[in-house]
Amino acid sequence: KIVALLPRRTSIKRGAAGEHYHQQVIAANVDTVFIVCGLDDDFNPRRIERYLMLVGGGGAEPVVILTKADQTDYSADAVETLAELAAQDITVCAVNAKDPASVASLHGWLGAGRTAVLVGSSGAGKSTLTNTLLGTERMKTAAVRENDSRGRHTTTHRALIPLPSGACLIDTPGMRELKPTGEEELAESGFADIEALAEQCKFRDCSHQTEPGCAVRAAIEAGDIDEERFLNYLKLRDEVAAAADKLATRLAQKSEARVQNKALNKRLDDKYGRH
Repeated sequence: KIVALLPRRTSIKRGAAGEHYHQQVIAANVDTVFIVCGLDDDFNPRRIERYLMLVGGGGAEPVVILTKADQTDYSADAVETLAELAAQDITVCAVNAKDPASVASLHGWLGAGRTAVLVGSSGAGKSTLTNTLLGTERMKTAAVRENDSRGRHTTTHRALIPLPSGACLIDTPGMRELKPTGEEELAESGFADIEALAEQCKFRDCSHQTEPGCAVRAAIEAGDIDEERFLNYLKLRDEVAAAADKLATRLAQKSEARVQNKALNKRLDDKYGRH
C-alpha cells in the first residue's frame, strides 16, 4: 500500500493545451534536463529559450544538446549563437548522437544514481541519443522529412530507462506546444543578464522601449544583447505573467470551493449529526 507521497525534489512542467488552466508534469525528481535540438532545420534559438523557460525555477540543471553535428559545417557557429547562455553557466554541447565517443561528453551528468530527462522536438535525435547511451537499439527511430527536418513522432510515450552507468534516462515524445504555467523564473531561464540590466534602468516600470536611462536599450544598442533574444524575452515574460494570473484565479476558486464545502458540511452536521 502507499504509505506517503513525498514532495517533488525537482520538476519540469508546462501549461496543458486548451483554454482552461491545467498543468502537465513532464518529469519530476530529475537532476538534469537535456534540451535536445538538431543542427538542421530544427535549430531554433528562440525555441531553446522557451524550453529553458519551462526548466527555470524547477530545480533541475538545464543542458542544451545540439545533435547532428556530423551533418553540418556550422556547429561551431550554432554554439557561438548561444554564447549568451554559456555566459550564464548553461552548458551547450554539440554532438553526433550516433557516435559513442561524441556522446561521451554527456557522461558527467549521467553518473550512478542520477536521473536525466530528454526534451525537444520530434526528430531532434532524443531516441538516437538514448540508443547510443544504452549501447543498443532499444528505442525506435526514424528519419526526418527532408523538406523541413520535422520528425514523425516515433516516441509516443515517456520511458524511464536504466543506463549501464547506473543513471536513469527519461525519453519523452516531441512537444509542439510549450506553454508556461506561471511559476517560471526568467532569471533562471537563460535571461539572467537581461533581468539584471532591467534592475539598472532609471525607472522601475521601464518598458525598455523609448524611456531615457534604459540600461537594456543601451546594452542592445551597444551590441551586448541580441535584439531578437530580447524581443523573445518580452514575449515569454508576458506569457508567464498571463499564466500567473490564470493560476491565481484557479487557486482562488479552489480556496472558495473549500470554504463552501466546509460550510455545507457544517450545516449537514448541525441538521443530521455527524455524517
